[in-house]
Amino acid sequence: MNRTEQNVMDKAQPVVETLGYKLIEVEYVKEGPDFFLRLYLDKKGGISLEDCAQVSEVLGEKLDEWDLIKGGYFLDVSSPGAERPIKDDDDLEMTLDHGIYVKTYQQIAGEKEWTGVLKSYDDKSVTVEYRVKTRTKTITIEREKIATIRKAVLL
Repeated sequence: MNRTEQNVMDKAQPVVETLGYKLIEVEYVKEGPDFFLRLYLDKKGGISLEDCAQVSEVLGEKLDEWDLIKGGYFLDVSSPGAERPIKDDDDLEMTLDHGIYVKTYQQIAGEKEWTGVLKSYDDKSVTVEYRVKTRTKTITIEREKIATIRKAVLL
């Protein structure tokens, strides 16, 4: 994260939280001749267009007031996507009883990847319920063994 992105994150995060959302990421990039400030939000149940519009309106005014970015830019507030990485316990909390993908560094019970439903978590492990053919199984995976963990869309 560059200095501009960090400054925006530091100032915008409390504002976004008071509106009931989590600020996942901030990007400040140049694309062609234009600069874009992108803020990615999430909340339990997902983000709607109305959510993005509300945050954009409030933050647009605040960003003008804070004057953190010299020059013009386009403000883009959106969802980070349906299968974004899980970064912390807040993300795990929002993902409880929803789809999750976990990949481990080494095999556990003959597998390295699971896609299923996050049933629980604590500071040491996550528990995933997944299907194998017509059976439902549950596995608890130690967090230190997890290489990748992200939200997943289940079909």
